[in-house]
Amino acid sequence: MQIDSVQKNHESRSRPPRPRVWVRASLCALALAVLAATLPARDLLAQEVSAPTETLGSVTNLPLPRFVSLKTSEGNVRRGPSLTHRIDWVFTRRGMPLEITAEYGHWRRVRDRDGQGGWVHYALLSGVRSVLVEEDMMRVHARPDANAPVMAAFEIGVVAQLGACVADWCEISAGSHEGWAPKSKLWGVKPDELRE
Repeated sequence: MQIDSVQKNHESRSRPPRPRVWVRASLCALALAVLAATLPARDLLAQEVSAPTETLGSVTNLPLPRFVSLKTSEGNVRRGPSLTHRIDWVFTRRGMPLEITAEYGHWRRVRDRDGQGGWVHYALLSGVRSVLVEEDMMRVHARPDANAPVMAAFEIGVVAQLGACVADWCEISAGSHEGWAPKSKLWGVKPDELRE
């Protein structure tokens, strides 16, 4: 029964016991103070002031994620970054836009518009940019303006070459047709991307 007597002695003190929440908060504040004292002040300042940085690939030092296109008419998509890994998919559309999300040696982890993908050897990819039309009978205009004359209408799923991009529009071409399309109706270009 020593436990009961300890509690009684504690309760018989002249001041009331401290709430447990206050004790926990005090311990947390003390831990933060010790942590702050061990870090150099310049590191704390840099953490507060620095803007979010762009992620760069460990192999190419290029931004991740980034868009590329399929160089060949057939590309094996593997479960992991080597020839020993199982083939999960086969991309069969030359020029199809893909998004690189990771790098490992000569391998790039890619995904398509539907989020499907895996690891592809870098030799199967091209830096030539293309986009996928996401709206059926999407009109392309002579200038980046909705009131400009319509040059053509592209069906949903058309793979088009990507040209210049301004704030809300991109110049695209497929076959003998070209014009400016709203960026929001294309997959394979970032919303804030500008190109000359």
